[in-house]
Amino acid sequence: MNKVHFVGAGPGDPELITLKGHQLLAQADVVIYAGSLVNPKLLDYCKKGCQIYDSASMNLTEIIDTMEKGLRDNKEVVRLQTGDFSIYGSIREQIEELNKRNLPYTCTPGVSSFLGAASSLGVEYTVPEVSQSVIITRMAGRTPVPERESIRSFAQHQTSMVIFLSVQSIESVAAELIAGGYPETTPTAVIFKATWPEEMRIESTLADVADKVKNAQISKTALIMVGNFLGEEYHYSKLYDKTFPHEYRGALLD
Repeated sequence: MNKVHFVGAGPGDPELITLKGHQLLAQADVVIYAGSLVNPKLLDYCKKGCQIYDSASMNLTEIIDTMEKGLRDNKEVVRLQTGDFSIYGSIREQIEELNKRNLPYTCTPGVSSFLGAASSLGVEYTVPEVSQSVIITRMAGRTPVPERESIRSFAQHQTSMVIFLSVQSIESVAAELIAGGYPETTPTAVIFKATWPEEMRIESTLADVADKVKNAQISKTALIMVGNFLGEEYHYSKLYDKTFPHEYRGALLD
């Protein structure tokens, strides 16, 4: 039997899909893609005659039924997910349903939007002596968040933070971050549709980011990035320091 191939579509730029993901998409007979979020230009990679389904209007059962029918018809099926499906990708429930039906699958990772956003800004989340950890989270909404994982509780660490699916609540997000411990002057960026042609960037501080986001009329499909990794403070790493020896290089002393 053929397989269902979960493929991370990348952050938006159609050239940021992985080579393996591109090959699977080009070979697919059936493609089910997240139409509300995936760049439709990726579908240009599909071969002529490929059956394409937009999952935006489908429920879970309909998605799995379409996958199963494709496999029963001896077709290769690709489930084209946003960014990298390991972050807010709803892949677990799909895999559980495939397992119940004994349907085989593979997973090909993609490039997450939080990586695309950092690349667009030319920043590193883990700046030596500034931040060595990254928190990826979201604000509670229709989908709840465990209380122990609230934005306010995470803010006490004042490390690099990327907040998904929350720009529509930017005022509350900023208030919770400040209440949790980030100073109002903490550098903050909001990236709308990172790596897409219509990408928009707002670079600000926690104190005034909400006003700037509202003025730009950004209400969805954007990431909130917070932390001093966005600021002017930096320290060079030891990795290429000529006075710092490691197993591949001895120290060069002046």
